[in-house]
Amino acid sequence: MRTLISTSFVSLDGVVEAPGGESGYRNAGWTFKDVEFEPAAYEIKGTEQEESTALLLGRVSYEAFAPIWPTMTVEFAGYNAMPKYVVSTTLQEADLVDNWGETTILRSLDDVAALKETEGGPIIVNGSATLNRSLADAGLIDRLHLLVFPVLLGAGKRLFSETDKDKQNLKLIDSASYGNGIQKLVYEFVR
Repeated sequence: MRTLISTSFVSLDGVVEAPGGESGYRNAGWTFKDVEFEPAAYEIKGTEQEESTALLLGRVSYEAFAPIWPTMTVEFAGYNAMPKYVVSTTLQEADLVDNWGETTILRSLDDVAALKETEGGPIIVNGSATLNRSLADAGLIDRLHLLVFPVLLGAGKRLFSETDKDKQNLKLIDSASYGNGIQKLVYEFVR
């Protein structure tokens, strides 16, 4: 079974919306505006590209990343080269970006579960807040890679849903603190 890794930039109060500056959210760009850049805090992103063999995205993140990432041949070379899977009930084949390599549309969480059963290495989920909440609720995420930023944002899309469900234990497998206040937390889901 392939490992499904969810990776997120998250505020201390659990918001994951618009960390890089996407429009439509009043605090957009919160990861870079007031938090001093410290390269060591982002090393996990390079490790993720090296470790992963497939990229899983929700439709909104796919539509945001697909026009931009293929042009970033240094920063996202690993992601650009690997197969991509987009979970969407509305996206059509004609909507896919031609220059971003192999991309497959998955129509349901059952399709994601089936993908996890295939041969291959880890599957990484970037962005994709709505998809991440659904994957967590369905018990499909195996590991969390979190960069927790020292900001409180109040309103915004949350990392986890408010669905009433059974308690889920996590095991901390890696952590680090950085001088700019960012915390790296890597958890495995205990099954």
